[in-house]
Amino acid sequence: MTQTSENVTWLTQEAYNKLKDELEYLTGPARTEIAAKIAAAREEGDLRENGGYHAAKEEQGKQELRVRQLTQLLEGAQVGEAPVSADGAVAPGMVVTIAFDGDEDDTMTFLLASREYASADIETYSPQSPLGAGVIGHKVGEDAAYELPNGKKASVRILKAEPYSG
Repeated sequence: MTQTSENVTWLTQEAYNKLKDELEYLTGPARTEIAAKIAAAREEGDLRENGGYHAAKEEQGKQELRVRQLTQLLEGAQVGEAPVSADGAVAPGMVVTIAFDGDEDDTMTFLLASREYASADIETYSPQSPLGAGVIGHKVGEDAAYELPNGKKASVRILKAEPYSG
C-alpha cells in the first residue's frame, strides 16, 4: 500500500525512539503492573462495589488504547525529514510563517505536523486543524482562508514555508 504525504506521520529519529520506548514500556512493565493491581483488587472480594478494581480496569483500558494508537502511528511513520513539496506548496512536515489578514506585523510561525509528536521548541498545528487544513497546498505569497471554531472565516498570507530541520 502506498501512502501519500497527507496520511504519513513524519517523525524525527528522536521522536520515533521516544514513542517506541513508550510502546515497549506499555506492552511490558506497565501491563504487568496493571495486571497485579487488578489481581490485588479481585482478592478484596465483591467486584461490584470495589472501587480499586474498577479504577484499575479503567486504567488498563486507557493503556490499551494508547498501545493501539502508538502501534498504528509507528507502523505508518516515516523517520527523517519530510519531503520538500515538489511545487513549493505548504505540506506536512514544514515550518510555516503566516501573516494574519495580510498584516506582516501580526505573524506566527508553526510546524505543520501531528501535535502529539511535536517539537518542544516550536508551536505545532495538525494538518487536520482548521489552520493547518487551510494552508496546505498554498505557496509562499498566497492567501489562504480557513474557518474558525465560531464559524467565522479568517485569512492568512503565507510568508515562508520550509522543511522542518529539527
